[in-house]
Amino acid sequence: MTDRLTIALAQINPTVGDVAGNRRRIAEARARAPKADLVVVGELATTGYPPEDLVLKPAFQERVRAAVDELAAETKTGPALLIGAPWRQDDKLYNAAILLDGGAIAGVSLKHELPNYGVFDERRVFAAGPLPGPLVFRDVRLGVLVCEDMWKPDVTECLQESGAEILVVINGSPFETDKPDTRITLATARVFESGLPLAYVNIVGGQDELVFDGGSFVLGADHSLRVHAPSWTPDVTLTEWQRGKDGWVCADGPKVRPADGVESIYRALVLGLGDYVNKNRFGGVLLGLSGGIDSALTAAIAVDAIGPIRVRAVMMPSPFTSQDSLDDAAETARALGIVLDTINIGPAMTAFGTMLADAFKGRSRDTTEENIQARARGITLMALSNKFGHMVVSTGNKSEMSVGYATLYGDMCGGYAILKDVYKTTVYALSRWRNEALHDGSLGPKGAMIPERVLTKAPTAELRPNQTDQDSLPPYSELDAILSYLIEGEMSPADIAAKGHDPATVKKVWTMVDRAEYKRRQAPPGVKITFRAFGRDRRYPITNAFTDQI
Repeated sequence: MTDRLTIALAQINPTVGDVAGNRRRIAEARARAPKADLVVVGELATTGYPPEDLVLKPAFQERVRAAVDELAAETKTGPALLIGAPWRQDDKLYNAAILLDGGAIAGVSLKHELPNYGVFDERRVFAAGPLPGPLVFRDVRLGVLVCEDMWKPDVTECLQESGAEILVVINGSPFETDKPDTRITLATARVFESGLPLAYVNIVGGQDELVFDGGSFVLGADHSLRVHAPSWTPDVTLTEWQRGKDGWVCADGPKVRPADGVESIYRALVLGLGDYVNKNRFGGVLLGLSGGIDSALTAAIAVDAIGPIRVRAVMMPSPFTSQDSLDDAAETARALGIVLDTINIGPAMTAFGTMLADAFKGRSRDTTEENIQARARGITLMALSNKFGHMVVSTGNKSEMSVGYATLYGDMCGGYAILKDVYKTTVYALSRWRNEALHDGSLGPKGAMIPERVLTKAPTAELRPNQTDQDSLPPYSELDAILSYLIEGEMSPADIAAKGHDPATVKKVWTMVDRAEYKRRQAPPGVKITFRAFGRDRRYPITNAFTDQI
């Protein structure tokens, strides 16, 4: 009877669709743990997560099956593998955990609980497997769960009643600000219910709008944290197990403190942008550097993600641009070590004014002329992108996108929106954190990158004389609180007003959010960090006559 096991928790960074590359990453992780009995990788690590409708292609399924067979053949000697893969069985496609040992497929466990909420729509592409029994691995009965199977008690209960000795959970669990604590809480509940120790393995990396933070861990049957792998980076962590009179015990191992709070958000943004740029093979990024805080933070994240040599910034002054903004943009660029070009949009404004003069005759200036400025900047950035091959990164934040305080085809243009799910108040917190700290693996310089004046001056789009954001919006501290209630909390305006907010302000914000849906539908993708991001999470109709007013 097996009395000792060495299980490697291998959190890899797969790329969706790169079956050959993912197979190589799994093999490399296995090679890093030659003394392990079993190497465990994350959910759908062979395909990347989530593969969406790509997984329905028969040719793709065949390629995955070939990769699984190749990996199985490699287990004739050395560690066994427990991997995630789409698996066709009985003319149905499942999300599966597959045990490879002795040169063959030794067992398959099919995901039972298919998430169909928020960013998840697995019922669209997968069939739900039956309640599973344990997989026998070298005389040890492993209770294998696939991600959502751990979120509810039924699968764990079935595995425990079927004689499982160790719970092993493979995951593709995307980051949200409170998600690490949620995972530990749910895992602890499953351990408490079953009396079994639990090993949890997550993937790492960015995939479109999702980021996966790793942070694999082991809980003992006594609920104690025995091992915690690093967050935000690929890693292979060895865990040592011994059978005792009361069951299997994992020895105390490495416990890397997970990033939390503002640091975890910053690292999510860096990883999300870096993987989007690199996995899509862009040469670099291009952004408008206005002298304001949003573009300064965006530039800092970009430099930390892909290095200063691959980041290009452009200051595009108009007659309304202040000298402070010019100076602040230049100082930010110098601190970050990036190229800053200056292209004056005044001639474009004059050209548009002349071109439209007859059509606009008899009408006074309004937001139309302001939007022309923003669109002139958008055209300029897209022209540079086309000419030099850099992807344009937009700099708008969640507060602005919520209320439509952005110009369609202007400052909203670009291939990726780093701050899309970041409220303005969090933008300030992230900027101050970046000035004081620099995480491991960052490609940017140390020290304060964002000038103090950028952090303290009143936010402004500078599209007309003496303009500030608060001419059109409530103070951001108030606005963000209301938006959080509306978007993450799905609260009614009346309930928000009951929390102490001015009813007229709440009504104004609710109306702005509702009317801006058509803009958000056309916005570029961006990193999801909250429970309810625009796009995949929050899906509202554009044509919508419902009112929920005070």
